[in-house]
Amino acid sequence: MSESVNLPALGESVTEGTVTRWLKNVGDRIEVDEPLLEVSTDKVDTEIPSPVAGVIEEILVQEDETVEVGTPLVKIGDGSGGGDSSDQGGSESTDSQTEAVAEDTEPEAAPSTEQDSEAKAPEPAQPEPTPAGQTQPAAPQAPSAPPAASPVPQAAPVPPPAAAPPAAVPAPAKAAPAPAAAPAPAAPSSTPSAEVPNPTANGAASGYVTPLVRKLANEQGVDLSTVTGTGVGGRIRKEDVLAAASAAAAAPAASSTSSSPAESGPFVAEVSPLRGTREKMTRLRKVVAERAVQSMTSTAQLTSVVEVDVTKVAQFRDAHKAEFLEKTGSKLSFMPFFALAASEALKAHPKINSTVDGDEIVYPETENVSIAVDTERGLLTPVIKDAASLDLAQFSKSIADLAERTRNNQLKPDELAGGTFTLTNTGSRGALFDTPVVFLPQSAILGTGIVTKRPAVVKVDGQEAIAIRSFVYLALSYDHRIIDGADASRYLVAVKNRLEAGNFAPNLGY
Repeated sequence: MSESVNLPALGESVTEGTVTRWLKNVGDRIEVDEPLLEVSTDKVDTEIPSPVAGVIEEILVQEDETVEVGTPLVKIGDGSGGGDSSDQGGSESTDSQTEAVAEDTEPEAAPSTEQDSEAKAPEPAQPEPTPAGQTQPAAPQAPSAPPAASPVPQAAPVPPPAAAPPAAVPAPAKAAPAPAAAPAPAAPSSTPSAEVPNPTANGAASGYVTPLVRKLANEQGVDLSTVTGTGVGGRIRKEDVLAAASAAAAAPAASSTSSSPAESGPFVAEVSPLRGTREKMTRLRKVVAERAVQSMTSTAQLTSVVEVDVTKVAQFRDAHKAEFLEKTGSKLSFMPFFALAASEALKAHPKINSTVDGDEIVYPETENVSIAVDTERGLLTPVIKDAASLDLAQFSKSIADLAERTRNNQLKPDELAGGTFTLTNTGSRGALFDTPVVFLPQSAILGTGIVTKRPAVVKVDGQEAIAIRSFVYLALSYDHRIIDGADASRYLVAVKNRLEAGNFAPNLGY
């Protein structure tokens, strides 16, 4: 008896999906909620878990095939067929034989353990037959156990047929169990047979590893069984492999640097495994590319930039970040400050938050801010709804949660819809500023650069002086069809004034 698994509804606005990769093959066993396949939509790539447990009997939709929601994808059997039962019976008989073998082999190790705990107990009758096989490993350990010489008189009466010289041989065998080191050889002899399957049970070994990640691991000399995956279900990503390689190289590099900093070797550039290869564009990459081209060709885009002195924000952040982390559980970065100031300014400058509908301009009732998140699959923009009503704690928690779930491929498609304005933190990768692209139907996107310290001219008691200040560049790209340069400048100055004032104590959120 088999059951069909259909393509589920992945959001209110999603009607179809493309099978990008099967994570299981025909004949594989799958459990409930175990990832079955990956599906790509025009909003997000996501894994489809299996709703039932069983054996994959037939794959109905091939990779790169696009189907409607509700289409059968695969047939999964319940594993109750005759062949399965015979296999199970065979495995049960094999298990019973294995248990029998284990029972036969365990007594060899068991007496040594029992003799360790009962070294002084008068029970020579059982151990005497086994020392014949244990005399060789026990003999070298006999010199380390002089106190155990007392059992020798007990062992002497037991083998009366033996000659006087052999009496010395059973004596070490009897004395060997007394030291605590005796179980050391016995434990490994039985443990490996029980632990052989364990490496495959490790999430790093049993989880699906892409050929690209496996190739990268081979090139970096990383053992995948030692890597803990941070992807969905513990899946190993290329970032995990690179992190493991960096950690392995960091220790010797640090020791060599500390011992002889002047003898550093020549700089070696990192070589990407993609160098000299070709790969097919994912559906998500195709969608992003199409929308970027459409947006650039159907709108008139330009960018305005302002420089903002965020010294007061930096001081406020340093003064409150420890308490903020303790009370909210979230780290206080610069991003919540930028998001709060940008969202508040949208209420006073709704043109920046507007959209074009034919020959009309639509001004939304709320400020739904899309947050650009860099992932290994590409750039995704989950949405924070009604952002202008949030405080710093809520922004910090929302941004961290959305970023984590986006990178782990746990977002729902509806969480990527409904944005009216986008905020992208290009400074997180070290960029001073950039000119971000506006994606329809939005009309503007704000890019925040890296926060840097440098000397600047300031006024102290009415006199000009040079001081170390923290600066950031804010770049606003906008649709010039409905937003003029003056509109963009007024908005940017509003954000600038809010940040430079540094009055965020009422907005902490606790």
